[in-house]
Amino acid sequence: MMKVFAETERLILREIILEDVDAFFELDSDPEVHRYLGNKPVTEKQQIIDVIHYVRRQYSEHGIGRWAVVLKETNEFIGWSGLKWVTDIINGHQNFYDLGYRLQKRFWGHGYATESAIMALDYGYNFLQIAKINASANCENIGSNRILTKLGMDCLNTYYYEDILCNWYELSKEKYLAKTSSIG
Repeated sequence: MMKVFAETERLILREIILEDVDAFFELDSDPEVHRYLGNKPVTEKQQIIDVIHYVRRQYSEHGIGRWAVVLKETNEFIGWSGLKWVTDIINGHQNFYDLGYRLQKRFWGHGYATESAIMALDYGYNFLQIAKINASANCENIGSNRILTKLGMDCLNTYYYEDILCNWYELSKEKYLAKTSSIG
């Protein structure tokens, strides 16, 4: 039985499974989806199978990994979202939780990335008891930067990742809890 991490009114956020390979390939083979990610869309399903195995290892080794984003209404895989434990050095940081999301282009502009990211932050701070969460976005990706700002994340600096100028974001548990308690 697959694990469901969170649900919203419109979305199911569950573990990524091998049965997602076709929809995942549709997502990551789209050049437009990879426009701000270095323009390296996948070309073979085996690349996606390898990613799915990597994500599933994250679940078992770190208790968290990216989630499948599924529309409740149709049970359709529309992308992924959530937290990932990063051990590489990125922008001078190592061993940190990264918030990310990626959706099929036809689902852009409906608030799904924001909705799923809110649930990932909630899960990270309230269930996993994480002290802070980071994120980054290509400086030219206005939509993604807008989402991260809307979530209350602070843009601390810019840095280059594989020759792409990116914004580096951070949100502490204290700031997140203060923001959510003032809303509710």
